[in-house]
Amino acid sequence: MALFDGLKRQLRTVIEWTNPEPDALFSQWTDNGDEIKNASTLIVGPGQGCIFVYRGKVESVITQQCLINLKTDNIPFWTTISRFMQFFESEHKVGIYFFKISEILDQKWGTTSPIKYEDPKYKFPVGLRAFGNYSYKISDPGTFFVNVVGSHNSFYADDLRKVMSARIVQPISDYLATSHFTYTDIDANREEITEGLAQKLGEAFAKLGFEITDFRIEGTSFDDETLKRINRIADMTAEAQAAQAVGLDYAKMQQLEAMREAARNEGGGAGMGMGLGAGISLGQTMAQAFNQPQQPAAPQAAQDDPMAKLAKLKQMYEADLISADEYAAKKQAILAAF
Repeated sequence: MALFDGLKRQLRTVIEWTNPEPDALFSQWTDNGDEIKNASTLIVGPGQGCIFVYRGKVESVITQQCLINLKTDNIPFWTTISRFMQFFESEHKVGIYFFKISEILDQKWGTTSPIKYEDPKYKFPVGLRAFGNYSYKISDPGTFFVNVVGSHNSFYADDLRKVMSARIVQPISDYLATSHFTYTDIDANREEITEGLAQKLGEAFAKLGFEITDFRIEGTSFDDETLKRINRIADMTAEAQAAQAVGLDYAKMQQLEAMREAARNEGGGAGMGMGLGAGISLGQTMAQAFNQPQQPAAPQAAQDDPMAKLAKLKQMYEADLISADEYAAKKQAILAAF
């Protein structure tokens, strides 16, 4: 029986990719070693393609569903290879690789390290992480085999995901460096950024033999150093807005803060003197701040309105620009004047 089975294999072989794994992209046919018999039949199923490799060189690529009798049908590769074939066993063995030509959907990507670029508005280094999904298909099987699959007997979607992750950082860095998006614009312009990146990535990956059919950014985040800078900018912006609400510019607000810190210094006589002087200066500055004319755009009635003054005073207190005692004293003065 074993002898009969062996003779049967010598006489006829069906070459096909049956039950491929769901995430397999390339797979070498090895059912009968790598020998092709005279009576072999090649079957290329739906959504599949086939590559013939001889002595490490791609000799023929089939990208359509078909059934080919290698003994009688005329295909360019087989005409060449058949010259080297003996009746029962090939003298020169070949590689037969099946691959998927259908689109591979919903693959995840993410940056393995922060993408570095300079914020065009604030001029500080930004470290950005991003993630999303993409879809692709093998567009040039020969190029893909040579540049990506290489010597692997099998190649899977997860293998390509690693290639994608390794090569995605540089195109994103280049795009962000020239797109002039400040850190506050990233999420608001995600669609535009996605389109720009898809074009750059498409050009890069076409050289490897596959086409990005869909590319999406699902989320972004900043590294710790960038978040510290962003939070500092947010704090300074809030302080500046609070100062403007009570009629102070940011420089005066910073001066008030410095005087308050000095007034809180209770260490020794010098500290007491400094605190007294700072307290007097603070009172004078505060008096000037509340007695100086308001912005020209504000109506005179609004300037004299005690409710408006009380509201601004409360904003100043909540911003920690004046103490509770200062707030109570000035509040009482405004109510008494009313």
